[in-house]
Amino acid sequence: MNPLSGNLRRQARPLALALLTVLLAGCTSLAPKYHQPDAPISAHWPTLPASAGGDGRAVDISWQQLIADPALREVMRLALENNRDLRIAVLNIEKSRAQYRIQRAELFPQAAVGAAASAQRTPASVSPSGVGGVSRSYSADVGISSYELDLFGRVRSLKAQALQSYLATEEAQRSVHISLMAEVATTYMTLVADLERSWLADETLRSRVEALALQWERHGVGSANDLELRQAEGEMEAARFDALALSSQVEQDFNALELLVGAPLPDSLQSQEPPRLGRTLGVEAIPAGLPSDLLQHRPDILAAEHRLIAANANIGTARAAFFPSIHLTGSAGRASDDLSELFDSGGRAWSFVPQISLPIFNGGRLRANLSISKADRDIAVAEYEKAIQTAFREVADALALRGVVDVQVEAQQKRVEAASAAYALVKLRYDNGVSGYLEVLDAQRTLNAAQQTLVQTELARQASLVALYKALGGGWTGSVETVASVGAPTRETE
Repeated sequence: MNPLSGNLRRQARPLALALLTVLLAGCTSLAPKYHQPDAPISAHWPTLPASAGGDGRAVDISWQQLIADPALREVMRLALENNRDLRIAVLNIEKSRAQYRIQRAELFPQAAVGAAASAQRTPASVSPSGVGGVSRSYSADVGISSYELDLFGRVRSLKAQALQSYLATEEAQRSVHISLMAEVATTYMTLVADLERSWLADETLRSRVEALALQWERHGVGSANDLELRQAEGEMEAARFDALALSSQVEQDFNALELLVGAPLPDSLQSQEPPRLGRTLGVEAIPAGLPSDLLQHRPDILAAEHRLIAANANIGTARAAFFPSIHLTGSAGRASDDLSELFDSGGRAWSFVPQISLPIFNGGRLRANLSISKADRDIAVAEYEKAIQTAFREVADALALRGVVDVQVEAQQKRVEAASAAYALVKLRYDNGVSGYLEVLDAQRTLNAAQQTLVQTELARQASLVALYKALGGGWTGSVETVASVGAPTRETE
């Protein structure tokens, strides 16, 4: 064994035992005991459609179960890998975790091993003995540098505050995650809906071009007048205008989705012929549960509560500032004026320097700081309650929409069926010379508008499911690993 390391260990044992006693003594905290505020919301939802009843919970439904469209799943995977907002949120977790570890390290002594050598020549003119010479000294020690004895819990309160700040950052990342998934799903469904509407508009344009060609033929043989011909031309141009407008809207939808994803989209997204919005989701209903479930599953509420607990711990830090602070500095090792005698029996050296500081006068600064910490706690309480009320309203709004949107889709489907039957009847009457061409155009316009509205209503239905899922705190349960999933402290860590 190296004689230097062995001697240092023997010299450090008394100091280590003393510091262990000190660590065991530092267990007092002046932070007020935390009590979760009462939730300022009703115990039941104001509106609960039958489709949202049942005993299940939204958090029990994974995104993989909610999303049935393989293309959307692939888009979500790309978003998880490339979205910049999510990347920033994950990096904020890494930063917050490092800050927590720094604060936690303050609970323990900072020990260091050192060795030093010095040489100094003293001239005879200033030497007390009148003889000049060179003096040398050598030392090796292990020491503790200004360790704070946490008798009143100041360091513990700072550590608790750092932990809760970390956990709040983690919940904020979850909130960004859920919001991103919901926004990607909604934007994708908007894209598919506009693709479907664009496909319908293109079909309408093709039929109007064919109708115009037919009117030219009829006009050539005298069976169609100039008015009918001009009406057919006008309808064809109107259909072309609508098709171009929807084509432009589809391009904008692609751009919006690509920005969310943060990477180029798969070419397969434009290959659906015809696109069908009804194939996107894999569930028809989402159970709402109870309002109290929001306190456990909404990440924004959990983040607000962690910030509240952090503010509560900060009161303990402010209170501890009124009491004495004790710092310990010490070292143990060997010292000699001859390097060859450094580890002889007479070379033992040690130092122990306790320091106590008691605030006497500070012009009211400590009391003002305590008032600030209490005000911060009260602000955090209000923010926590507001987060609960906001979540309650979002769920209530989503439930209110869910209560009517299914009926609206059913009504619009019947309207499309009726308009389709009416158009077929009018077309038959026109072919038999009973109705005029204007009636055919009116019936066709009604059918086209009904089909477009049906797509938009179906989009509203599916978007309401995603909005309800998000509002209830539903989350992604995939296997995508983030920086925050490795080496993070748990909620039970103190």
